[in-house]
Amino acid sequence: MADIVLGIGSSHGPLLSTPPEQWDLRAKADRANKSHWFRGRSYDYESLLQARAPGFADEIGVEKRRARFMQCRSALEALGRKFNEVAPEAVVILGNDQREFFNAGLTPAITVYRGAQISNVQHLNEDQPGLNIAEPANSPEEGATYPGATDLADHILRSLADEDFDLAQSEQTPSGAPRGGIPHAYGFFYHTILQDQTPPSVPIILNVHFPHNTPKLHRCLELGRALYRAIASYQGFSRVALMASGGLTHFVIDEEFDHRVIDAMRGGDED
Repeated sequence: MADIVLGIGSSHGPLLSTPPEQWDLRAKADRANKSHWFRGRSYDYESLLQARAPGFADEIGVEKRRARFMQCRSALEALGRKFNEVAPEAVVILGNDQREFFNAGLTPAITVYRGAQISNVQHLNEDQPGLNIAEPANSPEEGATYPGATDLADHILRSLADEDFDLAQSEQTPSGAPRGGIPHAYGFFYHTILQDQTPPSVPIILNVHFPHNTPKLHRCLELGRALYRAIASYQGFSRVALMASGGLTHFVIDEEFDHRVIDAMRGGDED
């Protein structure tokens, strides 16, 4: 029987790996975006500035950026140290795909990756200013391959099917996948947090972004409980870690809402 010995959650956003002096690289794309979602409404850039007046001019000076960047990097290093200290035998990572693994031809709601090997490669795109500079945080330049935990993945698939979850499964990167390897939500964890020294792992890929089969929040709660039971009933490893790769509000940050979510997690307030 396996114990979940560690739980870790972290963003994988590009500013975590971009020098603070260059955070403005994404500003051009933000200004061009005509659909910024904030509190249930869509705004263009100028109308969003008006809606959020007086804005954040006092919060974006270079010195504050540097201080917050160092705070984030320190936290990431702490996560890596804790993982090494606990030394789990395997890890299950929940994250999302941003059209790097799947495409419009196939977009499963929930996918369990059961491959014996997990490929991680850098993906550079000249049309994405501000992303290429952060790409070295997601994969080493030469790429990397990590061990998959196939038996654990198959046990999760069977166990969740017994609890009426209809899942997709994958054992290799789909042909023609835009990234050519695992999505950066996982690559950031493998490369930056775990320093490419990862035990056998099971990536579970959620369709967070693309209509119309995004898992609903109540279903994700049910998935979490069922996943706990699946891991607890597995006999191949005794010490398993869970890692969640994502974020909170995105792209437009709403700190008030984020703190409500964090407080609810802390207090176990599922409602």
